[in-house]
Amino acid sequence: MAFGSTFKRVLYSGAGAAALSLVSAGAGVAQDVDALEARIAELEAMIGALRDDLAEVRETSEQTGDRVIELERRETAPVATTAAASPDANGFMAGNTRVGYGGFIDLDAHATDLNDGQIAPTSIARDFYIPGAIPVGAGNAGDAFTDFTAQGSRFFFTTETPTDFGPVTSRLEFDFLGSPGGDERVSNSYNPRMRVAWAQVGNWRIGQDWSTFQNTSAIPESASFLVASDGMIFVRQAQIRYTAGNFQFSVENPDTTVTPFGGGGRIDAGQGAMPDLVARYNHAGDWGNLSLSALARDLAVDGPGVEANTFGWGLAAQGRIELGEGSDLRFSLAGGEGMGRYIGLNAVNGAVVTASNELEAIPSYGGLVAWRQSLGEGRRVSLGYSHLEADNDVTLTGLSATRRVYSAFGAYLVTLAPGITVGAEVLFGERELESGESGSLSRFTFSTKYSF
Repeated sequence: MAFGSTFKRVLYSGAGAAALSLVSAGAGVAQDVDALEARIAELEAMIGALRDDLAEVRETSEQTGDRVIELERRETAPVATTAAASPDANGFMAGNTRVGYGGFIDLDAHATDLNDGQIAPTSIARDFYIPGAIPVGAGNAGDAFTDFTAQGSRFFFTTETPTDFGPVTSRLEFDFLGSPGGDERVSNSYNPRMRVAWAQVGNWRIGQDWSTFQNTSAIPESASFLVASDGMIFVRQAQIRYTAGNFQFSVENPDTTVTPFGGGGRIDAGQGAMPDLVARYNHAGDWGNLSLSALARDLAVDGPGVEANTFGWGLAAQGRIELGEGSDLRFSLAGGEGMGRYIGLNAVNGAVVTASNELEAIPSYGGLVAWRQSLGEGRRVSLGYSHLEADNDVTLTGLSATRRVYSAFGAYLVTLAPGITVGAEVLFGERELESGESGSLSRFTFSTKYSF
């Protein structure tokens, strides 16, 4: 440093002068005492000057050191950051946007036995339980088959961007189930399908998400992709949702599924002039959560020879009760007229065409209950039952309409390590028509899942 060089120069010059003076004094011992005293006085003056110079150097050194310390403090002080500048462990920053990602790799191996008919090899009902797809009335002993599928594997992205209106968040999620591309002959190259795609700012969420009519915490844990769907409210669709405290309100896609007069099929009619309207109240605590939902629908059809609409509605109570130590009870109960595709994966349509080409809403009600019990060390069992009933007017729907569907399941799951779960499951489901005919499905599933 500069103060070190200054100190050395002063010290060396003073010491050199003092040494010369001492030598001269020693050589002049024979001179008179007055000359010697003059030399001593001169030496004392030089020492005094050296003392002053040394004090000045010390003061300069201290001031310079203070500046160095302050500079080091400024350089090592932490830089102030916002929450958005600290990405999650599974994310990264892109400009001022925090991007997160995650998902899982899932393999399900199904062994399925049908008592009456077959399910086409390309049907999505081969990959998970769809109660309305259980074959009935085929007149044969049914079929047994085995399927291995990884199409349930899932990936998602989330974002969060600070703005003048507050943080803007989004989620994009997809898997490969029901893909129109790919087959099982060689490559099994399936196309991704969109599950969820929404953005939210403040209390507003816009895009595709789970219907506000559904409480997803009521979905049972299972080894397969989905169980207990008979009496379950299960819909994802485009919507605009507003949340105010415990209340949620949404306008959602109004697609209507209609049974033709006399039965024999289904009309997918999305011509409703009004969107589906949903209101929901949520209540949660340490004990679990409960939601109460109401649905209002303008059921409409505009097809060859028929143009009509009617009112549909539904009410639901859904939730999960925590039983402690990883155990819980999940439940759903719903009923109404014209719920249609909102419950049971559309096992029952929303309305039926009358003889006078009007629409009549189809009443239905159903629910589920599922119990998950922790056994410790990552082991647990999940048991459940689900049921849906339709109150068809058989003079309109015919005898081929579905009267009821129900199922029961039991699953055993083990988490071997963080993110790694294996499970085994047995499921039995039955579908009954208004004619009294019925068909059943029995399925064993072995599943492995790696979540990240």
